[in-house]
Formats: sequence, C-alpha cells, structure tokens
Amino acid sequence: MPKQFKGYLGLALIVLLLDQITKHWIEFVFEMHQIKPVIPGFFNLTLAYNPGAAFSFLADAGGWQRHFFTGLALVVSVVIVFLLKKHEAEPRYATSLSLILGGALGNAIDRIVFGHVIDFLQFYYQNWYYPSFNIADSAICIGAVLMVYDSFKKEQKA
Repeated sequence: MPKQFKGYLGLALIVLLLDQITKHWIEFVFEMHQIKPVIPGFFNLTLAYNPGAAFSFLADAGGWQRHFFTGLALVVSVVIVFLLKKHEAEPRYATSLSLILGGALGNAIDRIVFGHVIDFLQFYYQNWYYPSFNIADSAICIGAVLMVYDSFKKEQKA
C-alpha cells in the first residue's frame, strides 16, 4: 500500500475514532436532551438521537431509513476507498474524501449498533437553533466544502 494512501486512510480512521469517542463520552455523561451551555447564547452540548439523515430528514419514516442510510453509507465508503486509491496524488481531493469516509463510517456504526445517530453539538442564537450534529457530520461537511473548493481550483488550472 503506497504511503499516501495509508495516510488518507489514517485520516479517515482518526475522524472515525474522534467521532465514536466523543459520542460514547456524551452518552456516558449526559441524559437524553440534557443541555450544558458551553458558550452561553451560542453553543451547547446536548444528547440527542437522530433516526433519520441530515436535519432529521426521514426521522419519522417508520424504521426502513435505518437500513437505507446504513447501506448507502457502506456503499459510498467502498466507492470512496477506490477513489482515494485512484486520486491519492491529489492532496485536497484525497483529504476531502478521507473526511467524508471517516464521517460516513462513524454515522453508519451508530445506525448499525444503536439504530440512530448520536448528536451532541448544538449552535443557536436567541430562539433559532441549528439542528444538533456530531463530529462525523462536521467531517462530512468540511470534506464536501473542500471537494467543491478543489473542483474550482482544478477548473482554474484548466
């Protein structure tokens, strides 16, 4: 296995481990929907379960979504590993894939083990609350933004 490829898999593993460690910690320390202000008026830690996808999409769909999103995450993860191998010489793109891979696997583990994703980061302002999320969600979003940025940089070179 080439050194670069191993490094990108290592980044995905770090994201996965950070995600799982923080989720297990929050479950150990918090009760459901308990809120601990970290930055009053802006940021809380809280324990919430999401049986759906992003922003609780399909959360009340009756249970089939657990298997659908788990399967989707696993298929996407396999595709990402192949893309990582193919594009390991492109640091921005490979880094974005690694972040997405680690996040997708982190949330897939939750769905397989618990039937829902554990969320705990909550940003808000006055009466407006952004939906709670986790480290895996953050890594997926950062990876997606980095991927878009990389595509613009590639277009500029061409």
